Amino acid sequence: MKKSFLIVFVLLVAIQVRAQSQTVKIDSTRELWLTYLDKVARPVMENIAGDKLKANMPLLLSDRIDNKESRSKAGYLEAFGRTLSGIAPWIETEGGSEREVKMRSQYREWALKGIANAVDPTAKDYLEWHGGQALVDASYVALALIRSPLLWAHLDKKVQGQVFDALNITRKTMPVYNNWILFSGIIEAFYCKYGFDYNPVTIEYGIREFTSHWYVGDGLYADGMNFHLDYYNSIVIQPNLGTILDIMNTHGNRYQREAENVKKISQRYAEILERLINTDGSYPVLGRSIVYRGGAFHHLAYMAYTKQLPSSLSNGQVREALTAVIKKTLSAPGTFTKDGWLNIGLYGNQPGLADFYITTGSLYICENIFIPLGLPATDDFWTSVPEPWTAVKVWSGKDVQADHAMDIGNH
Repeated sequence: MKKSFLIVFVLLVAIQVRAQSQTVKIDSTRELWLTYLDKVARPVMENIAGDKLKANMPLLLSDRIDNKESRSKAGYLEAFGRTLSGIAPWIETEGGSEREVKMRSQYREWALKGIANAVDPTAKDYLEWHGGQALVDASYVALALIRSPLLWAHLDKKVQGQVFDALNITRKTMPVYNNWILFSGIIEAFYCKYGFDYNPVTIEYGIREFTSHWYVGDGLYADGMNFHLDYYNSIVIQPNLGTILDIMNTHGNRYQREAENVKKISQRYAEILERLINTDGSYPVLGRSIVYRGGAFHHLAYMAYTKQLPSSLSNGQVREALTAVIKKTLSAPGTFTKDGWLNIGLYGNQPGLADFYITTGSLYICENIFIPLGLPATDDFWTSVPEPWTAVKVWSGKDVQADHAMDIGNH
C-alpha cells in the first residue's frame, strides 16, 4: 500500500513539474530576450554610466581596417549609440516581471548618466562627434531618443543642450550617397520631433531618393545607385525610412502617399526576412556587415514593434523566429570575451568575417533585434501562442502557401 502510494505521489509530482516547466517555457520567452539584451548591453551601459567606457572596452579592429586612428576614436560612439538605440523602446515601456522592472530602472539610470557623459566635453567618456563614422553613430543616439521620449524628458536642460550641440557637429559632414543620407535624415527628424529648427531639405533628400529613385522591386531598395545583395535594407534603410516618415507625417501630411507605398514595401520585405530564417535560427551568410548578427533582422523586429506586420505573418511565428536568431547568434562559444564584450563574428569568434570598417563598437547594432521588448508584456506579440515560422513548417513537411513577388501596382 505504501509502495503504491509512493509511486502515485512520484507520478503526480512528475506531472506537476512537467506542467510547470511547460508553462515556464512559454512564459519565459520575454525573460530569455531580456537575459540576452542584458548580456550584450550591460558592459557598454554600466561603463559609460561610470565614465569608464574608453578605459575598459577592448577595441578590436578588423584586420583590414582602413583608418585605424579614426575608426578607433569612433568605436566608442558606435558601441554606445547602437546599444542605446536597441534598448530605448524597452526603456520607454513599463511593467513586466519584478526582475524586469528592477532591471529597467537600472538601465534608465545608466542611460541618463551615459548620455550625459557622452556629450560632456569635460567627461572622460566624451565621445567623438566629428567625421563620417560619427555621423552614422550619432544618428543611433538620435534614434534612441526618438524611440524613448522618456529619456529625453529626464535629461536636464544642460545635458539636452549638449546633446543638441553634439548632434549639430555632425551637420558639417556630407553623407555618402547611399543609406548614409538616412543617418542625416534621422538626426533632422530628431530635431523636428523635439521642436528644434531642422533642415527639411535633408529630410526630403533621403525620402525622395529612396521612394522615387532607388526602389528596385519586390520589397527591396538599392543602396544608392547600385543594388547590393546584403541585409542593409533591414539593418538601416527600411527602419530608418519608416521612422523618418512617421515623424514627418505626425508634423504634417506631406508624405502620406510615400508612407503608404513604403508600408507595402516594408511588409513584403518583412515576409522575405522571415523566410530567410532557417529552422535552427541560422540564415544565409552573404553581404557586408554580416558580423552585425541579429542586426540583420532589425526590420522584422521593427515591423513587429510598430504593429505593422503583414497579415501573412503572425506575432507567434515572428516572435519564435526572432528568438531562434537571438539564441543562434548569441549562444555560440566565443561570442563574448571573458569580460563579457562581444567578439567579432556571426557564430562565435570569427574575425575573418569583418569588413574594413568593423570595430568592437560596430557589433552592438545587434541590440536592434530586441526592440519588440518595447511592447508591454501583455501585448499580443508576447502572449500569442507560439507558432512555427515558414522554414520550420516547410522542412517538417507541412503544406505552406507559395511565395510570390510583389508589384506595387497590384499589391
